[in-house]
Amino acid sequence: MTAFYLGIFAASVLLSFFLTRYIRNLANAHGWVTAPGVERHLHSVPLPRIGGVAIFSAFVLAVGIASLIGWRYPSLSFGFSPQILVSILLPATFIFLLGVYDDLHGVGPYPKFAVQALAGGILFAFGLRVLDLPVLFGGRHFPWFVSLPLTILWVIAITNAFNLIDGLDGLAAGSALFSTLVVFVVALLSGSSLVSLLSLALVGAVLGFLRFNFNPATIFLGDSGSLFIGFMLSALALRGAQKVPTVVAIAIPVVSFGLPILETTLSVVRRFISGRPVFTADREHIHHKLLQLGMSHRQVVVVLYGVSGVFALLSLFLLWPTGSTLGLVLAVLGTGIWVGVQRLGYLEFGELRRVALRTMEQRLIFVNNLAIRRATAELKVTSDYDQLCRILVAAFGSNDFDAFELRPTQLPLQAPEIRGFRIIHGGTGDDYFHWKKPGSQLKDEIRNAWSLNVNLVTGNSRSMGSLTVYRLYTPRPLHLDVNLITAEFPVALAEALDRSLAQNLELVVGPAQNELRAAQVG
Repeated sequence: MTAFYLGIFAASVLLSFFLTRYIRNLANAHGWVTAPGVERHLHSVPLPRIGGVAIFSAFVLAVGIASLIGWRYPSLSFGFSPQILVSILLPATFIFLLGVYDDLHGVGPYPKFAVQALAGGILFAFGLRVLDLPVLFGGRHFPWFVSLPLTILWVIAITNAFNLIDGLDGLAAGSALFSTLVVFVVALLSGSSLVSLLSLALVGAVLGFLRFNFNPATIFLGDSGSLFIGFMLSALALRGAQKVPTVVAIAIPVVSFGLPILETTLSVVRRFISGRPVFTADREHIHHKLLQLGMSHRQVVVVLYGVSGVFALLSLFLLWPTGSTLGLVLAVLGTGIWVGVQRLGYLEFGELRRVALRTMEQRLIFVNNLAIRRATAELKVTSDYDQLCRILVAAFGSNDFDAFELRPTQLPLQAPEIRGFRIIHGGTGDDYFHWKKPGSQLKDEIRNAWSLNVNLVTGNSRSMGSLTVYRLYTPRPLHLDVNLITAEFPVALAEALDRSLAQNLELVVGPAQNELRAAQVG
């Protein structure tokens, strides 16, 4: 049996090698090439993108040879059954033809999903289906109306996941090679000879093609290849799940397909966060981010091969799904994904992290906002200059600002006795109040901070000066709704200044008028 498997593998590799070279030359001769027409394309010369034709043809021929040998020599039976082969190859052919048409003419996302859903429905009709999810729902089997959409969702997700990472020479094919080897090993250990043979034939077809697709590529995989490979892996995972424990059947494919699943998840989440359509193409994929970090094309592919290899190796640990093994795999995966995403520097996830931190710090934001609201309410009833200044110090002394300058149209004769509060006498008569938070590292010349200036205008449009608040440049977030300082607060402060100046004028002018009246009477 080992010699039989090796022979089918060798036949698949050779068929793929010669078919790929023939199709490449044929496509170049007839002008069936794709020019770098959009920004996300990384190739600089026109190249054929129907490499999937070679992979599909080599795979079908290798499986056909194996079937003939198995029929002629029953002792080499590998579970051959026309019904089982049809259950996989029929929908796979539909997916392949969809990819060929897309490579030549282009197809929108919704027709693609429709054909993929049809293919998933065919798998379901032949008994290849998602029966349960033990991690979430225990060992209870789903009814058909739950199992059918889950099966279709699985097929669509995995099929498009491998299509999504097909952005660099050899990346999708190489990643699929690791995933298919895992399917082969699991099927071999579980005694599923048919899945073993199909996965081995697929490995050979991909390996023979990869010789011409690795950087610098002379032919692309195309949707005909990436969609076909993705669908075959989703179908083989469903077929292999029927002969292994349920936890293994679910966990191993998910982990072994880790790179394309991770890429798909990141793409959907970041596009949703940024408000862009989910199905639009961009240059924010993992391989694009690695290129932006200064890696070469080939270095990026090798790094992602390593990532795919790690995912494949970790998935094989789940063949012995003890609690400690599962915990170790999840810990390694979670840590690796977290560190990797951080290193890639996605702006969307940085913003999501900022929002999460702001949510956790919401209590502090409430406290600071209430301080400004309380100051606004107190300013509306005060007419005393000292009290006005104390209100400002209390409001800004407890939040994230480091200093403020109050420049009223007229200052009192002396500053209130408040810590950190003083009058600054400008060289041209531009005098103003200055307050700095005790312990703040803000320099007196205020060159190491950003500022917010608001004009103080009363409700009847009378200008009473301005208020400028300062804050040191720091990565520490500002725990305050700035709108509170620019909306009702400046009006309340302006009217409080107006009342305070009027009262101050009465205190100064009042005694002088009384002395003048006494002199006139005398």
